[in-house]
Amino acid sequence: MADRESVGRMVETSTSEGKKKVASDRIKKSERRRQILLELKLRPHVRISELADRFQVSTETVRRDFDTLADDGLISRAHGGASAPSQGHYPGLDERTNALIEERARIGMKAAKLVQSGQTVMIDSGSTTIQMARSLAYLGTPCTVITNSIPVAMTLGHGAPEVLLCPGEYLPAESALVGAETLEFLRRFHVDHCMIGASGLSEEGPSETVRGFASVKRMMLRQGARRHLLIDGQKFGRKGLALVGSLDELDTVVTDRKPKGDLLTALDGADVTILVADQE
Repeated sequence: MADRESVGRMVETSTSEGKKKVASDRIKKSERRRQILLELKLRPHVRISELADRFQVSTETVRRDFDTLADDGLISRAHGGASAPSQGHYPGLDERTNALIEERARIGMKAAKLVQSGQTVMIDSGSTTIQMARSLAYLGTPCTVITNSIPVAMTLGHGAPEVLLCPGEYLPAESALVGAETLEFLRRFHVDHCMIGASGLSEEGPSETVRGFASVKRMMLRQGARRHLLIDGQKFGRKGLALVGSLDELDTVVTDRKPKGDLLTALDGADVTILVADQE
């Protein structure tokens, strides 16, 4: 009997130590990637072998870190290493907000009406999602909103919704927060709705050009029971730097006009509901 108890304690101890090791590895992974991004702010290129020595991990581990950061649009892969992404001109938040104002306002109101009293919502950063926040404030819907967008938080902060603002690395051009801390914060919550925007929408799915946004959108999609993409028709067929996810990860596309051709076929095939915000 004593032997069985000893074995049981050994197994329990082993399991406990295993859980601690997994938790430790997770923290190290997040910190490694934060350090990689910090290094790329200080110099234009980093090498896999150099970082493997510094972090005391295998080159394959660093390579996986690079793959993940590249998928999120945070770095550009280069031979033997990585560099900061070079993506040409993409209009900042202010420039985007001042374009297609009427269309975005209609999309925002259509999306805001999907939220019912007492529900929980994640809203990401973008010109169209800001319009959605304005509509939500106008409707006075009591709800809880979690966002990485400072303009969204400010728009809702004095109204009926309760607002939780994510921590993270501040992007001045987008007035938004991104990075590992943002993702860890979002992972704590499960919500009724997530509302995201995108740089483009193709048959592959929504995509994003702004650095760090793709990973935030992926996490919000993962944590939302109902997943809505808010996007104007001018972005149909476009592809941003980083793919956010596949079409079947969306429940609804809220837009100002109905897609056509292959995109419409792909959306129908993925069983995505298309809500068109008609002119008043």
